[in-house]
Amino acid sequence: MSTPSLPVLSLLETRVLGVLAEKQRTVPDSYPLTLNSLVSGCNQKTSRNPVLELAESQVQAAIDSLKGYSLVAETSGGRAFRYEHNVDRVLRIPSQSVILLTVLMLRGPQTAGELRIACDRMHNFADISSVEGFLEELAERPAGALVVKLARLPGARESRWAHLLSGAPAEEVAGPASDASYAGHDVSLGEVAALKANVARLEAELASLKVLVGRVCSELGISDAG
Repeated sequence: MSTPSLPVLSLLETRVLGVLAEKQRTVPDSYPLTLNSLVSGCNQKTSRNPVLELAESQVQAAIDSLKGYSLVAETSGGRAFRYEHNVDRVLRIPSQSVILLTVLMLRGPQTAGELRIACDRMHNFADISSVEGFLEELAERPAGALVVKLARLPGARESRWAHLLSGAPAEEVAGPASDASYAGHDVSLGEVAALKANVARLEAELASLKVLVGRVCSELGISDAG
């Protein structure tokens, strides 16, 4: 039986799919996920790029769309519906490849070294060569490539990989035009990534502080101005 052609997924759909595949391995006791847990996973401030703030209705719409492609299945049990992914069965790829796609869907383009570190909670790849081997299989998949090796950017030591579930990734601008946009300052991709990581960390710390302030205000019986 031939593999059906894969649809071009939206950012919301890849986020939902990535979260389901991630949580299957990191919190197996809670999997399949309820809608509430899935929304929380989609809106995580850590290990997500970009960081999103999705409503339940948006996540439910993405689930319904993915169900139409058989990429997500709904199960009933207890007091709430639960959801699980079918990535490995639909795409007919091994679990290691699913894990690599999961990280690429959740975190954006990564080098093989970054992928090995990011995948560690889900699978311990023996070395970077092992990661590269699975990536190359995904890139040369007879039924259609699922990842692509991006052109190495100026100053970068390694090429990054991106998934193709949402179509071809947009080319990143580099060179004189981007230099001009930064008023002559040479800002590397690594520096931009570091800044984004710092922003995500600060946002998470701010959210924790808000919770702490709210708790203190409640204990003191005073109003929290927010």
